[in-house]
Amino acid sequence: MIANALDEQLLSQTRPPEITRESDGWHVRDFGRGIEIRHFTQNENPEKLAAPAGIIGKFGVGLKDALATFHRHGIDVRLRSRHGSFRLVTAEKRGFRGITTLHVACDARPVDVDGTDVLMGGVSADDVEAAKGLFLRFSSETTVEQTQYGSVLRRRDDGARVYVNGVYANDEPNFLFSYNITSLTPAMRKRLNRERVNVGRTTYTERVVAILKQSTSEAVRAALSEQALRSKGDQCDEMQWLEVSQLALNALHASGRVTFVTEQEMEASPDVVDQMRRDGYRVVLVGEAQRARLQQQIGTGGPSVRIFDVYVEEYNASFEYSFVEPAQLNAKERAVFELTPALLALVGITGKRAPRVRISETIRADRFDSAGVWDMKEGAVIIKRTQLASPRLFASTLLHEAAHATTLTVDATREFEEVLSTYLGGTSMAALSGRVAADTAASHPARRTRARATR
Repeated sequence: MIANALDEQLLSQTRPPEITRESDGWHVRDFGRGIEIRHFTQNENPEKLAAPAGIIGKFGVGLKDALATFHRHGIDVRLRSRHGSFRLVTAEKRGFRGITTLHVACDARPVDVDGTDVLMGGVSADDVEAAKGLFLRFSSETTVEQTQYGSVLRRRDDGARVYVNGVYANDEPNFLFSYNITSLTPAMRKRLNRERVNVGRTTYTERVVAILKQSTSEAVRAALSEQALRSKGDQCDEMQWLEVSQLALNALHASGRVTFVTEQEMEASPDVVDQMRRDGYRVVLVGEAQRARLQQQIGTGGPSVRIFDVYVEEYNASFEYSFVEPAQLNAKERAVFELTPALLALVGITGKRAPRVRISETIRADRFDSAGVWDMKEGAVIIKRTQLASPRLFASTLLHEAAHATTLTVDATREFEEVLSTYLGGTSMAALSGRVAADTAASHPARRTRARATR
């Protein structure tokens, strides 16, 4: 009865239906064109089938089911409109002696009432509230955003719900939002039975995804971004769908400085991941399937996001040098720079093993935290001019980058730590003995770097 009233409101563009309790019982009333005797026949309604999105009924049997159910439970039901009054009676079925069936008795005298008024005697307030709870129109749901496929609704305190054309379809305790689907796919139309019970998630997954993809509101994007930061076990169920997780990652990327890395990339290149964090990026772990979708998105001209490879390209491109020749240094700087051979000799780097060392005003164009770098493309250790302010600054940067240059180990690895530990031993012995202890200096085989393409 409620569904028919809501449909009539939409079809006739009249005011919303009312559900009231009066002295003679509960009334469900719409303000449309009024029910007629032909509406009690069991036929699909062509008008509803051709109607715009939002119509609930379509099978042509709902009213008859409702009347039979009322009768079975002893509920007295009467319907009135300007086309007459209608009530239920039992009578012997014509041609079948002794078989009593349910009929609709019609009094064709017009009734002075707008639309259709359904009177139900014997229905409790709890019955009415339970029935109203099945309809979005009478719920306390808050719309977050409307799309062409349906609405995103704020999640209720007791969990999320999915509605189809405003009628309750299923509970979703672990959904981020509730949804009202108003544009049905052909597959949905086939799967939705007329009672709309036992509607499984597979029935509406495609449309929920479509609704989220159409959403542009800050509220939806912010909620998805927050989900992308959570560990997999703490995420909402929508994040199980790759298209939605991709949306969430894009929303997160647009909201701040993040990079997306897989577990394998994190294990293989800890130095690069460490550099990401030093550059102020939040490192977000993604699965291989998510990473593949983001890579495909970039490759097909979609929005650019910062995955591991993109960060490496940006990092390499950020190096910009403005070289300063030794003759251009002031006297104090030149004195510090001339310590280079002696400092390298402290750790056993002499002769042809010694890398070329150059001074530059800049290291990275957009960063101020890089004091030096071993640049394989340039074939030189490049040290920022500011490090020539003192022998201590210059020595620490020079020996750090010389370790990269001579062993090709990378930051944040056990191998690099071993090199630095050996350097500490060698320089300590040299300091204690007051001379360059060549016999305690390190000799290390070259190793392949796994982190950077050119630097």
